Amino acid sequence: MLYELTVKEFILTTASKAPVPGGGSVSALCGSLSAALAKMVAELTVGKKNYEAVNDKMQEVIEKMPAYQIELMEAIQEDSNSFDTVMAAFKLPKDTEEQKAIRRDAIVNATKSAAEIPLKTAQKVAETFDTLAFVTQNGNKNAMSDIAVATMLARTAIFGALYNVKINLLGLPDDDYKIKTQKEVERLHDLAQNKESEILSKIIL
Repeated sequence: MLYELTVKEFILTTASKAPVPGGGSVSALCGSLSAALAKMVAELTVGKKNYEAVNDKMQEVIEKMPAYQIELMEAIQEDSNSFDTVMAAFKLPKDTEEQKAIRRDAIVNATKSAAEIPLKTAQKVAETFDTLAFVTQNGNKNAMSDIAVATMLARTAIFGALYNVKINLLGLPDDDYKIKTQKEVERLHDLAQNKESEILSKIIL
């Protein structure tokens, strides 16, 4: 599993000639790191003097963020697997009309799956913005640089994932699925951009 590599191994593998892990996997990693940093700042807030009023809410952050970390870590591998599936579809035989039809359908289905995985990554990361905003407003003031990085990583994760959605959509027919997905891409893009600006504006260092 890619997420079981050491940091050094992951970076070197990403830098190699191998097509995976690529941008989609790195985007998922950014999302997981964002969730991890949000949890860290909550951990640094719970039990601290002057933060008693938000202790219970911060504990909720601590309890719920690991699920995001894990799901986004798993997306690192899922994104790479989806690329392999697309490549396998393109390698199917195309000597007869029947084979061509089977290959064409396989490519479309694999490409849709390859678009769905980063789209799910973007949607999952988008769910964390309210938590990031809460931790920014109420978290340990000595860790505001950390929540700033978490916020920027969330935006990067979403933007990166959406680029991977869009490049896969290029290979799909102009149908209702494509139109619906493009609209969701636009929504998530605007949400990430606005939420990042909104949260960072509250961090004065």
